[in-house]
Amino acid sequence: MSRKRPALQITVDVLVEAGAWAPPASLKILVGRAAAAAVAATNVALAAEAEVSAVFTDDAHIRLLNREFRRRDGATNVLSFPGPKDPSGAFGPLLGDIVLARETIEKEAEIEGIAVSDHVAHLIVHGFLHLLGYDHADEAEAAIMERLESAILADLGFPDPYADD
Repeated sequence: MSRKRPALQITVDVLVEAGAWAPPASLKILVGRAAAAAVAATNVALAAEAEVSAVFTDDAHIRLLNREFRRRDGATNVLSFPGPKDPSGAFGPLLGDIVLARETIEKEAEIEGIAVSDHVAHLIVHGFLHLLGYDHADEAEAAIMERLESAILADLGFPDPYADD
């Protein structure tokens, strides 16, 4: 008789700081689904009572964060601020913060000809993977991260952001 793995519990905190975002309750569900799918796809170890925070804001705020923490003076679509690992080496309990900027996301979605909601889902997954230690600093890392993003988004019912049109 096989034992079923217990359901993953990640506490999600959402703050809609600025911009025309979906209702916080909808965003909280999306972040929770994306986080759970990313953890399942990567099979990383999480500390008990794992928690992630998502801030939905505007270009002005993310530009300040980008300048302060990345030394880049300009808005960006998403920033991730990973939390520390626990003593066992697992991620969490505070997984970190994901910050998304509405205007940049809308502009990118329009340029790419995709739904804003699809792009938001992609960037939540992308940001969460950064919290789990994934990066795209070189081609090999980018390929791994892109494959994961595509698989996670497919699992959530969103289109592949890297598929050729």
